[in-house]
Amino acid sequence: MDEPQLRIRALHTASTITVYQAYSPQIGLPAAREGRFPGVWKRDRMTWIKPSFLWMMYRCGWGAKEGQETVLAVEISRDGFDWALRNACLSSYARGVHPDRVAWQRELKRAPARVQWDPERDLHLRPLPYRSLQLGLSGEAARRYADEWTVAIRDVTPLAHEIHALVRSGDLDSADRRLPQERPYPVGPAHLAHLNG
Repeated sequence: MDEPQLRIRALHTASTITVYQAYSPQIGLPAAREGRFPGVWKRDRMTWIKPSFLWMMYRCGWGAKEGQETVLAVEISRDGFDWALRNACLSSYARGVHPDRVAWQRELKRAPARVQWDPERDLHLRPLPYRSLQLGLSGEAARRYADEWTVAIRDVTPLAHEIHALVRSGDLDSADRRLPQERPYPVGPAHLAHLNG
């Protein structure tokens, strides 16, 4: 079956969805230990969450990039994630979605969340022909993410390193079996109609 160009694929349960972020150990380790973001985590800044494990690996270099050495799996409520989607704006202008650039800029300024669709990645972190969601949270959305939506935080850095070692050794089947089991996220068309850039 062909993958649609835009689809949210994620590890999810009936009530939660897992997203990924990477931080310095000063933020990531206390967050995983306490199961919540520490006080030094800035709630007034834009934060980007990624439902795709492999897109996160591409972004953080398997946890090797400076300032991104601790990879976190953050389990959040689906209610919160869906709220963010409903209140999001595309991060770039899309003809046909927005009446004009001025309307898009006005919406972007107002929206507490923004969406970017980036090429999904394979185990070698090469781009695939379909896209994966990145969700940027700011203002109210960032605060709610940190203080209301977060159910659990796990340090998955060892998993990232293990999968990367398997890829480097050429054992792609074993690497693939270790990946989080991401599947299409059930979201209604109304949640995504304004985000189909």
